[in-house]
Amino acid sequence: MTPARRPAAKKASPRARVQPEEQRSEAFSQRRQAMLEVAAELFAEQGFRSTTVRQIGTAAGVLSGSLYHHFESKEAIADDILSSYFDGLLTTYKEIIAENDNPGTTLRELIRAAFASLGPHRAAITVLQNEGEYLRQFPRFAYLTKMENDIRRMWVKVLEEGVELDLFRDDLDPRITYRFIRDSIWVVVRWFAPSGRLSSDQLAEEYIKLTMGGLEKS
Repeated sequence: MTPARRPAAKKASPRARVQPEEQRSEAFSQRRQAMLEVAAELFAEQGFRSTTVRQIGTAAGVLSGSLYHHFESKEAIADDILSSYFDGLLTTYKEIIAENDNPGTTLRELIRAAFASLGPHRAAITVLQNEGEYLRQFPRFAYLTKMENDIRRMWVKVLEEGVELDLFRDDLDPRITYRFIRDSIWVVVRWFAPSGRLSSDQLAEEYIKLTMGGLEKS
């Protein structure tokens, strides 16, 4: 008597095989992002140098060893935070400049974008203000100077074009003006709260009223 054949096992579909891997990858990315956010808050509150990997792990609810599965070092975490800030800001600034041919309009939009970055990138801006010079001594942070110079050149060019087109005062020093604008916006991060009375958009409009009145010819 011929034994009955067992039914052939069903082959797992490609989707069924890939899905668990996708889920693991997504979970890994989510844990990594959560750790980044925790570290960013600690860096902003107590400083990069004063924050330890153990403190980050404790605040994130993981062991220090688990943290190293996502980041090779504390410097790598700061690198991720700072590079994300600069990459996003440069992209936004380039888009604004490409979309506007009037220096006055362009400058207003650059100011609005700078204020909009205060909430999402509070930690990056705070670390740059407090410990930028310290970080620049490490080769992996050499890009900070280049990024800052690229941004400075963008703003200065807009200011220079405004003077050339007789839109801004002809006694304006574009480089000094840029530094005044940059530093006065950056200092807002020390007291601005996203859940406060004024939003970043409202603060930007108040700032534009004060600044453009002194720059533009009447």
